[in-house]
Amino acid sequence: MLLVHGILSSAAQWQPNLRALSQVCQPVTVELWGHGNSPAPDLAQAYEPQSYVAQFEHIRNQLQAAQWYVCGYSLGAGLTTRYTLDHADKVIAHIFTNSASGFAEADQIRRGQTEAPQLASRIVEKGLSAIERIPVHPKYARRLPDDVKRALLADADRLAPQAVAQTLLTTNPQASVRERIVHNPRPALFCFGRHERKFQLTRDWLVRQVPCLEEVQLNAGHGVNMEDVAGFNQAVTDFIERHPL
Repeated sequence: MLLVHGILSSAAQWQPNLRALSQVCQPVTVELWGHGNSPAPDLAQAYEPQSYVAQFEHIRNQLQAAQWYVCGYSLGAGLTTRYTLDHADKVIAHIFTNSASGFAEADQIRRGQTEAPQLASRIVEKGLSAIERIPVHPKYARRLPDDVKRALLADADRLAPQAVAQTLLTTNPQASVRERIVHNPRPALFCFGRHERKFQLTRDWLVRQVPCLEEVQLNAGHGVNMEDVAGFNQAVTDFIERHPL
């Protein structure tokens, strides 16, 4: 199972889940460009969602896996869902969490495109101090397990500002699969963190419009897999057992 985190996060966010998931699959964690241990390419093209899709497919080929599961969190959910739509024959089933960027409407995308250049410029100029002011920085998380938050904060200190800026300029504005997911071809599990109230309308739309979709509501906000570890682990393992290779 490919596991893809969100912006300003890292593979450390999956620490509470790996042991449980290992009982039903082989977890494969990756990190976005400039996050965790990943390099920070200079070319903007590397940060395009389609480039990430190509990287995921390259990883699958390297693993010699005929098919696999994919799971995306936040921005990662937009990327793994795009991969599923492009490579449905390689995906057994997929899992995703709350993702404003992954399921954004046109007006949300336009607002992001308007705001991103100024924020990206500030990040390039001021570095980590500007990144720390972004609301989704792990320093502001209040519900995470202490050990996971420490690991995420340590990784956040290694974020590459240029890569974060390019993620805001290139990845986020192109991440939405809202128009395409209405043709979802594979079994999907939506792990909804029900305390993230601003995502409620999008949740309602997903449940109404997306075929082949199951939903589980978890006692969490945005940090779904970290805030309700037991609920997430049980929901995903049950889902995989219902949709075996």
